[in-house]
Amino acid sequence: MALFDLRLQDVHNKLNNKELSVTELVDASYARIKETDESIKAFLTLNEDGARTEARELDNRLQQGGEKGLLFGLPAGIKDNIVTEGLLTTCASQFLSNYNPIYSATSARKLKDADAVTIGKLNMDEFAMGGSNENSSYYPTRNPWNTDYVPGGSSGGSAASVAAGQVYFSLGSDTGGSIRQPAAYCGIVGLKPTYGLVSRFGLVAFASSLDQIGPLTKNVEDSAYVLQAIAGYDASDSTSANIDIPDYTAALTGDVKGLRIGVPKEYLGAGIDPRVKEAVMNALKVYESLGATWEEVSLPHTDYAIATYYLLASSEASSNLARFDGVRYGVRADNPDNLIDLYRKSRSQGFGPEVKRRIMLGTYALSSGYYDAYYLKAQKVRTLIKGDFDNIFKQYDLIIGPTAPTPAFRIGEQVGDPLTMYLNDICTIPVSLAGIPAISVPCGTADGLPIGLQIIGKAFDESTVLRAAHAFEAHTDHHKLRPQL
Repeated sequence: MALFDLRLQDVHNKLNNKELSVTELVDASYARIKETDESIKAFLTLNEDGARTEARELDNRLQQGGEKGLLFGLPAGIKDNIVTEGLLTTCASQFLSNYNPIYSATSARKLKDADAVTIGKLNMDEFAMGGSNENSSYYPTRNPWNTDYVPGGSSGGSAASVAAGQVYFSLGSDTGGSIRQPAAYCGIVGLKPTYGLVSRFGLVAFASSLDQIGPLTKNVEDSAYVLQAIAGYDASDSTSANIDIPDYTAALTGDVKGLRIGVPKEYLGAGIDPRVKEAVMNALKVYESLGATWEEVSLPHTDYAIATYYLLASSEASSNLARFDGVRYGVRADNPDNLIDLYRKSRSQGFGPEVKRRIMLGTYALSSGYYDAYYLKAQKVRTLIKGDFDNIFKQYDLIIGPTAPTPAFRIGEQVGDPLTMYLNDICTIPVSLAGIPAISVPCGTADGLPIGLQIIGKAFDESTVLRAAHAFEAHTDHHKLRPQL
């Protein structure tokens, strides 16, 4: 595990000095998985043969002094809704239990181009629908800090694998907080980029206007490197933004003097655990000591964010998941009476209860007579929520608050209460609706469980978000804490 606590630059120095090989890094990853994954359950599929072959090829290049990519030799995990050529991509659903893609997602291909090594595919809530990883149709992932607790979701496997030292970094997807919330629960760094910065091509769609791929790492600097590798325009993604990509690592100066921070009162009010509020206030004191200033602000439409999100996301899910019908790919029900019966049986057997719940909610919201009352109105409220952020960013550089209202909760504690489960995303969902970037970094603990600080920035201003997160990390020790497995 100590190997994966090193900074990326330190790992590369050891590789260049022949003190370490890529094969040794990959061996360390699989040894750690073998040691810990029986209790964590972060992985669904391992890529041992492919990873070891790739490690040997990279070692040969290293010996010959060949060119090295930005993430050279680093063992990585990929969330199981990001398609990978020749490696099962199930979305943690029985519907795709036999799906072996014939192409790779752009983000997965960019990792390979940067010479990262894919160790395997990571567990998740089925089709990314959930906030605890208890909705995986295979088994729940557990929090490395306390295996009686959830790791968060839907990228729970992605967060747990990094926290447990099984991989150097991972990719997750964030629709309403699914990178940031599990990062907070597992005491690591999770970055949701601006919508359109990272290609969604090859990401199995949940809610197309919200989904974004991003990195989960042990420290902010590594998040900057991974983002550098995966960001950029992709003609295969119609929502990809054609903008210049800056050098994100150059932003990590540690200087936040004069930075203006807004702190929404809605993010520190009712429902926020007092220990979480205290950790956030202590973080603001750190920023004050570094020369930044902060003031209380308001995001007045925050109370409508949960309802807006679940109407829009469920509507888009209803549309996107219509393609899973038992005809073209995935599992097909046996002995249907006719075509309609094939659809009904395949979808009934293939989808889990949370996916069915969201499909039904979305289909209802889109149905004749209800579209204007629900879906259209939710789109209008989304515009108001985005306007709240736009107004604050006229005066402030960043917005800071908690990532989640509480630390992680016990497995099984909320699984029978969907509404309570949905409310865990109250601090992350507004950001997703606005399409802007945010990062979660560790800022404290409560009862031995991590607390996350959320730093929110202007659209495509990941540099300022990373700069502020890196400065906080450099003057605190929260990111150095590790679970004792």
